[in-house]
Amino acid sequence: MFDVHAGYIVIVAGAVTVMLRVLPFAAFGRRRPGFVLYLGRVLPPAVMAMLAVYCLKGVDILAGSHGIPEALACCIVGVLHVWKRNTLLSITAGTLAYMVMVQTVFAS
Repeated sequence: MFDVHAGYIVIVAGAVTVMLRVLPFAAFGRRRPGFVLYLGRVLPPAVMAMLAVYCLKGVDILAGSHGIPEALACCIVGVLHVWKRNTLLSITAGTLAYMVMVQTVFAS
């Protein structure tokens, strides 16, 4: 059975996402101010760093697996990103490696 309200939420969220993606291009066209170019250069690494800190904030190195799966997954992400320069590949491989370690190797 289809939930109409959930469908409306998905449609509105999709429309807002598309509008937010198109708005800068519509507002600035081909002439982009210096601050937009600066934000485009510094925001992606800043967001990635913020996400890494958020993901690692709850790791307790004194309990359980002592943060080993998290550390290994971070190393995998770092090495793959330096080697291949592909963000999607490195994040996906790190996430998969972490999930495999947590579900099999370091399972309680």
